Amino acid sequence: MPTPGARALILLLPLLVLLLLSAGAANAATEAEALLAWKASLDRPLPDALATWANPAGLCSSWEGVSCDAAGRVDSLALRGLGLGGTLDKLDAAALPALATLDLNGNNFFGAIPASISRLRSLATLDLGSNGFNGSIPPQLADLSGLVELRLYNNNLADAIPHQLSRLPRIQHFDLGANFLTDPDYRKLSPMPTVRFMSLYLNYLNGGFPEFILKSANVTYLDLSQNNFSGSIPDSLAEKLPNLMYLNLSINAFSGRIPPSLSKLRNLRDLRVLNNNLTGGVPDFLGSMSQLRVLELGGNLLGGPIPPVLGRLQMLQRLDLKSSGLNSTIPPELGNLGNLNLMELSMNQLTGFLPPAFAGMRKMREFGISSNKLTGQIPPSLFRSWPELISFQVQMNSFTGKIPPELGKATKLDILYLFSNNLTGSIPAELGELVSLTQLDLSVNSLTGPIPSSFGKLTKLKRLALFFNKLTGTIPPEIGNMTALEVLDVNTNSLEGELPATITALRNLQYLALFDNNFSGTVPPDLGKGLSLTDASFANNSFSGELPQRLCDGLVLQNFTANHNNFSGTLPPCLKNCTNLFRVRLEGNHFTGDISEAFGVHPRLDYLDVSGSELTGRLSPDWGKCTNITRLHMDGNGLSGGIPAAFGSMASLQDLSLAENNLTGSVPPELGQLSLLFSLNLSHNALSGSIPANLGSNSKLQAVDLSGNSLTGTIPAGLSKLSYLIFLDMSKNKLSGQIPDDLGNLVQLQRLLDLSSNSLSGVIPSNLQKLTNLQKLNLSHNDLSGSIPAGFSRMSSLDTVDFSYNLLTGKIPSGNAFQNTSADAYIGNLGLCGNVQGITSCDLGSGGASSGHRKRIVIATVVSVVGVVLLAALAACLILICRRRPREKKVLEANTNDTFESMIWEKEGKFTFFDIVNATDNFNETFCIGKGGFGAVYRAELASGQVVAVKRFHVAETGDISEISKKSFENEIKALTEVRHRNIVKLHGFCTSGDYMYLVYEYLERGSLAKTLYGEEGKKKLDWDVRMKVIQGVAHALAYLHHDCNPPIVHRDITLNNILLESDFEPRLCDFGTAKLLGSASTNWTSVAGSYGYMAPEFAYTMRVTEKCDVYSFGVVALEILMGKHPGDLLTSLPAISSSQEDDLLLKDILDQRLDPPTEQLAEEVVFIVRIALACTRAKPESRPAMRSVAQEIAAHTQAYLCEAFRLITISKLTDYQK
Repeated sequence: MPTPGARALILLLPLLVLLLLSAGAANAATEAEALLAWKASLDRPLPDALATWANPAGLCSSWEGVSCDAAGRVDSLALRGLGLGGTLDKLDAAALPALATLDLNGNNFFGAIPASISRLRSLATLDLGSNGFNGSIPPQLADLSGLVELRLYNNNLADAIPHQLSRLPRIQHFDLGANFLTDPDYRKLSPMPTVRFMSLYLNYLNGGFPEFILKSANVTYLDLSQNNFSGSIPDSLAEKLPNLMYLNLSINAFSGRIPPSLSKLRNLRDLRVLNNNLTGGVPDFLGSMSQLRVLELGGNLLGGPIPPVLGRLQMLQRLDLKSSGLNSTIPPELGNLGNLNLMELSMNQLTGFLPPAFAGMRKMREFGISSNKLTGQIPPSLFRSWPELISFQVQMNSFTGKIPPELGKATKLDILYLFSNNLTGSIPAELGELVSLTQLDLSVNSLTGPIPSSFGKLTKLKRLALFFNKLTGTIPPEIGNMTALEVLDVNTNSLEGELPATITALRNLQYLALFDNNFSGTVPPDLGKGLSLTDASFANNSFSGELPQRLCDGLVLQNFTANHNNFSGTLPPCLKNCTNLFRVRLEGNHFTGDISEAFGVHPRLDYLDVSGSELTGRLSPDWGKCTNITRLHMDGNGLSGGIPAAFGSMASLQDLSLAENNLTGSVPPELGQLSLLFSLNLSHNALSGSIPANLGSNSKLQAVDLSGNSLTGTIPAGLSKLSYLIFLDMSKNKLSGQIPDDLGNLVQLQRLLDLSSNSLSGVIPSNLQKLTNLQKLNLSHNDLSGSIPAGFSRMSSLDTVDFSYNLLTGKIPSGNAFQNTSADAYIGNLGLCGNVQGITSCDLGSGGASSGHRKRIVIATVVSVVGVVLLAALAACLILICRRRPREKKVLEANTNDTFESMIWEKEGKFTFFDIVNATDNFNETFCIGKGGFGAVYRAELASGQVVAVKRFHVAETGDISEISKKSFENEIKALTEVRHRNIVKLHGFCTSGDYMYLVYEYLERGSLAKTLYGEEGKKKLDWDVRMKVIQGVAHALAYLHHDCNPPIVHRDITLNNILLESDFEPRLCDFGTAKLLGSASTNWTSVAGSYGYMAPEFAYTMRVTEKCDVYSFGVVALEILMGKHPGDLLTSLPAISSSQEDDLLLKDILDQRLDPPTEQLAEEVVFIVRIALACTRAKPESRPAMRSVAQEIAAHTQAYLCEAFRLITISKLTDYQK
């Protein structure tokens, strides 16, 4: 029988149960309230899944993502990927004491991770990955002692990783990847012996391999990729982390060799060390790691061969060795990799054939060997053996032969790239069986025949590139079935006929390139309807009819070219609303209509050419809103009205041509605001008024053509400020007044000065004789009087002159341009005479002289007598002056047999040889600024303030000039008086005095490039941009000498000392003292050529100088400019680099270390120049490029070479330049 106490306990038991149930219900109610409060704080609209969060009674049974334990407490909150947004600030952690799992992965949460999370004491899994959390990781998370999994990856978390997290006692999965985290205090980090999965990828971590990881012995998965770790991979890694199965160190800065100890990691399945600075080749020991499934070593500096032992890795599925400097053949043993589904060997220097044994890799899906030097044919057997193939990329090799028809058996192919090889024959119709293709590029080969009609089966194809082949025939109508096509590029073939109407069915087309073919007929009128075309080019064909009026329906057109066809009719009206237009070329057609209706406001427009059509209408002021346009050509149309002043707002405009229209009104002064304008052509309109005085403010102008208008007034003197002007035509106007004397300051004028058919009067300014570069001069049909200045005979560049129909008298100057011109150039004047056929001679005949002739005889006699008396008096004065001066102050010492001849001219005024002698105190050593093999150079500051450089040539001790010096002098005179180029030093003149010879040059204050490069300015002012400018200028100068001079000129001594610098660092090539003019008959020259270290190697045994010797010297100089030192050691080591990767050098290490490494576009330009310079220094002259090719390539920079990180580029990768 129960005791009284027992009976009381029995009575209380139901009450206790009731109390417990009431407490559980109360807890559940509290948790539900906490979650509902958090729900209320989330961003709207809420996903439908949270609609279940309503009735607290259903917390554990019907609430989405909520589960409870046996006591009815919430122990899991799993809301992964529901699209929730908001913060965790309102989540009451204290109300959820039993919560073991909090999974919010893949939502849109933001803000900081609240420290209150640490109050969830039962938490075992915290997954906040793939959200937008920011701020720091709360160190209080270390208080979650039961935490097993911590996933915070793919957020915006920043600052240092809290070292406290390393003390989580039960943590196994530790993932902080893809954030902005920085280095923790590594000294305070503890080993994490329980961790098996550790990922810190894609953060901002630095330093060597973290020591605390090496002490976390149970790690099986380790990902440190995409950080900035450096130093070597620890040799102890395998010993410290023996259980590793996955190791990813890619995209860091690890260096040194891949440690052999990794071979001890018997469980390692995945080894990824892409894009580091690892060296030492692909190690053979990798062939013994039989468990490897993934091996990624690409993007390093490994070099050497591909080890055949890799063929033993029977389990291998992925092999990536791209861009690793490998330089062997491809071992056929790799064909044993029967499980391999990805092979990436691109961007190496692999040679030989593609092994047919690769047919053994029957699971191959993605195959890439692009950008190598492979030859031979593509083995057809591969495609019979690779049924799972989805990507085949072998572009940019030297494969030959035909495209294998067997390719049609790889029916799962998605990407097929065969471009830039030497493939021939027709395109196999079997390619039409590749119905899964999305990308097909066969461009830049020598393929012939038609485009297969079977391509119509490629309904998934997005990109079809067949350009730069020799294809013929028409575009098949079946192309209309390729409805997924976005890019169709067949440019530069021999395709013909009309475009099929079915092309309008390509509803996804964005890029259409048909240029440079033989297409004809009309373009289907519905082409473009409903499309979003960004690029359309019909240029250089024989199309006719109207352009499709809805071509630009999508209003996203950027590049539109239809130039040089037979199009007619109006332009598509939608052009007016295409605000993204960038480049438009429509010249050479017969378009009609109002130009203001065809174009609107196009703020991104860079290039517009509609010349040679029949467009009408007035120019809109809206053109001034095209602030990025650089070239605007509307010449050869029927435009009328005035030129809007708003044209002065086109701040980027460089080339403006409105010629051959019906424009009226004045030339807007606002055009003077176009500071970048280098070409202005307003010729053959009906413009009137005066020429704006501020046109001289366009300092970059090189060509001005205002001819064929009705301009009045005088020629503005301000035009003399156009120091770069090479072409000036103001003919056929109504200009009056005198020719400004200051036009003689336009010393760069080269192609033309034409002031004909105006009403100019007065004398011809003698100052025009300074236009020593001028080739054509026309002053005809004016009212000019006086004589043609005798100094014009020194204008040696002139080949055409015309002074007809003026009021000129006197003698026609000597010189080829004057004496070899027909009499038509002088007719219609008052009294010109000279040695020109058809013109009266200035020599008087006997007996029959007229009264006028006799008067001129008397005048000439008197003048001559007076002249002789004055000269005698002047000579006597000079003798007295010289006798009175102390002996040591004599300015010229010569015996009575010395001859003196002066042909000195210069820019700012006249000076004589005596002025130079006085300025240098009879060539005192004080004024000497340099000495060379043939003489010394002096700096002479004349009384006028002008500074010139004077070279005095050495003579033998006997006083006789040596034959070498004579020859040197004659060469320099002949070469330099004919050379006219911006990057070649200007010769003011020359003179001889007895046994001495002198050349007078312009003086460049900065002096030689050698002085600047090796001085303090080499670092301060010679940055990469300036060095590129200098190299380009020298290249253009040499190209001019070799290809634009007749006969061509070889400089023979290209060194840094012979390159002078202007104040803006523009280079000027100088010192032609030993130049050899290459005639057509001989290139032989047996005297010393060039300076040591710059001479081409073949000269030592051929004693023959050619242009290729200059090319070699240019290459040396270009490398020296970039390296900041002579490249002798580099050039000597090139053969070793070519034969062994172990001797290879990083480009960044050989560049001038005084400068920071170049970045972005400059890095690309430096790589490009080094590649060209190395080609210029090839041992065999015939393998060096021509200077014209070099100059054009540098100017256009058409080839891009920066296909990998700049810091990874080696010299061996830059020795394969091809024009």
